[in-house]
Amino acid sequence: MVIRNALSAAGLVLALGLAGCSTTAPFQTSAASYSGVTDAGYALPTVPVQKIAPEYRRQLVKYDTKEAPGTIIVDTQNKFLYLVEPEGKAMRYGIGVGREGFQWKGSAKVAMKREWPTWTPPAPMIKRQPELAKYAGGMQPGLNNPLGARALYLYKGGRDSGYRLHGTPEWWSIGKNVSSGCIRLINQDIIDLHDRASVGAKVVVL
Repeated sequence: MVIRNALSAAGLVLALGLAGCSTTAPFQTSAASYSGVTDAGYALPTVPVQKIAPEYRRQLVKYDTKEAPGTIIVDTQNKFLYLVEPEGKAMRYGIGVGREGFQWKGSAKVAMKREWPTWTPPAPMIKRQPELAKYAGGMQPGLNNPLGARALYLYKGGRDSGYRLHGTPEWWSIGKNVSSGCIRLINQDIIDLHDRASVGAKVVVL
């Protein structure tokens, strides 16, 4: 299911001196829809978009990079995820990233995409939080599932890295260092990214 963007003009200058990537002004920003929607039988609630900083709302931006269209670039410092598009543009999403001690950098590939995935906490997480042991066999999909409405599974060297790009019901965590290393997006945004991104896509985490 694709949540479409209605685009309107705005301006901003944002420079990224990382990995040879940079944004340029002006850009187009969307009046992105964060309204409630029923998806695969689950009723996603409306996100109070007025409480989300404008820069973290889904928007099409001008973006200069040497990476090919279809590449996903994660700017952990500025809390943005870019899906590179042709003609020097990218779809940009606000994200929540790993808290101190759980941050990582490097490259990976999208090996799988899942709608309403099951969440299985890794053993180190269960050790830190024994109350999660009841989900060792997997937590069923749903509105309270930590992976949200969609998940993109990241592999490195042909092996599961354990990291995901995924949705979250905790929209207020976007723009913060909150996760155990995974990259989280608003559920409406991960649905949009899931529909746009391809299996096999390169992922660069800065």
